[in-house]
Order: sequence, then C-alpha cells, then structure tokens
Amino acid sequence: MLRVENLHVYYGAIHALQGVSFNVEQGEIVTLIGANGAGKSTILRTISGLLRPREGSIMLNGTEITTMPAERIVSMGISQVPEGRRIFAPLTVKENLTMGAYTRKDQAEIQATLERSYKSFPRLKERESQYGGTLSGGEQQMLAMARALMAQPSLLLLDEPSMGLSPLLVEEIFRIIVEINKQGTSILLVEQNAQMALSIANRAYVLETGSIVLSGDASEIAENPDVKKAYLGI
Repeated sequence: MLRVENLHVYYGAIHALQGVSFNVEQGEIVTLIGANGAGKSTILRTISGLLRPREGSIMLNGTEITTMPAERIVSMGISQVPEGRRIFAPLTVKENLTMGAYTRKDQAEIQATLERSYKSFPRLKERESQYGGTLSGGEQQMLAMARALMAQPSLLLLDEPSMGLSPLLVEEIFRIIVEINKQGTSILLVEQNAQMALSIANRAYVLETGSIVLSGDASEIAENPDVKKAYLGI
C-alpha cells in the first residue's frame, strides 16, 4: 500500500531523516517509536506533502506521491491527524468536520460520512454546535481524528494521539484507533506511549536520530531488551 524508500529530509543543514525505508500494507496498524527528535513527525509530514525530501520516494498503491502537493495527497487517500490536534477553535464541531471533507463534492455522501463519524464519536454529536476551542483535550483529539476521517482516507497518519491525555482517555483513544482499523482504514501511528502503540500494532519500526534501527512484528519489538529499557521503562 504505502512504500517509503531511502528517504532523506533536511531542515537547513540538519539531516533529519537518513535513508529511511519502510512499508505499510493494506489493513495494518504500523507504529513508529523513538525518542523526541528522532524524526517520527518528520516522516509523517513528508508523506503528507508538507515537507519535501531531498532524496527517496514515497509510493501509494503503486503511484509516486513524493512531489505531489498536500491537497492532492489527501485526495489520493491519505489523511493526517497532526500533533497537538490543530482543530479550528473558532469553528463548531460540525464545521470542523465539514472542513475535513473539503476535497469531496457529493453532499449526500459527505452527510453520510458525517453521520458515521457521529456514530463512531457519539460525544461529538452531543457537542456538534459547540466551538472546537471549548472542548476538552480528549474531545479535541476525537474531533481531529473524526475530521481526518471525513476525507475517507485509506491510510490514516496519527501523530502523538495520546499526548496530554489522562490514562483513561488514552485507553479510549486507542480503542477508537483499533475500531477505525477494523472498519478498513490502514494506520501509521507515531506515539510516545510505546507500550500502548505496540499493544495494538501489527508491526513496528524503531527510529533513532533519523534512521530506522529495528523493525519487526510489534509483539517481538515489545519483547526486545533494548526497547524495553529505552521505551517501555522495564
């Protein structure tokens, strides 16, 4: 489905990604774990078209998307939930969701997707007329995820969905992620909470200073002694 090959990305003179290669297959949850500054968010931003690599290629279902503009990449089937949620605080919940469908034209289908979003996130239905900025942190994360799903992506990029949330809300967000995946959406997950990420993922890649140093089944990565020590606090 998604194939990333030999990705090199720079911030000025800083070599942020150094030959990163990985893949996400249809129906999978794949997680990228690593310390702050390892390059995880840079990978997602590059896939989304917000950053341009100096070298390498990104293929989606056999089509090269490396140099496509971000809005075209959304229409190709990739949506991102950014770190920090980035909802539109002055807009209502419903208006935020409608913004997520800006690449789509069929109003009847958009309405049907909106109803499915409310079914997946019933709390948003209760608050559809509230301004996004008045929601709690957990509700804003749900809104950011639901907004991304309004584009009907085949691949959802999630950047730190549990950041700043209570343990109870983290569990709820991860339950929703699994449910989204069961409904047919593949997921690439960047997450500081490595234990939770590895518990739901099929496969995992460990990133250190811009390079992938370990990859494999998530269950195997979770049992790796170095991973346990560095990321799981065991």
